[in-house]
Amino acid sequence: MSYLLILAIGLGTIWIARTVKEEVYGISAAITGTLITVWGFALSPASFQVGIEIIGLISIFSFCMRCWGC
Repeated sequence: MSYLLILAIGLGTIWIARTVKEEVYGISAAITGTLITVWGFALSPASFQVGIEIIGLISIFSFCMRCWGC
């Protein structure tokens, strides 16, 4: 369950990076949040990873189909 904590910290850091007014601090927080999120995703079980990948593929596929006008 520690992977959920690490994912939450990473996503929280990315959210904070979006609200920071200073550009340098925002960029460094976004990079840090991304690395922590990737770390948490790597520690998560395979079933969780496959589920997130399927959700991501479905959302990207539906977005691309709207762009192409299909």
